[in-house]
Amino acid sequence: MSLARALAANLRARRGDRTQEVFARRLGVSRATLTRLESGGQNTTIKTLEQISRALHCQIGELFESPQTPGRS
Repeated sequence: MSLARALAANLRARRGDRTQEVFARRLGVSRATLTRLESGGQNTTIKTLEQISRALHCQIGELFESPQTPGRS
């Protein structure tokens, strides 16, 4: 899996049932940016990755891991 696809899958999984608008606001990015990141259609900067990882309280590397299925650890 490419890094862009891993990031996309992880962001979608972490968003859960929240709207893109609400989740984008939490991450500090525009909804359009989130849409492109979730589709794997946009590369991102280190600065944006740092911003996202701070908002999600995770390490940047965790954003590229396979998302966990609910109920699994």
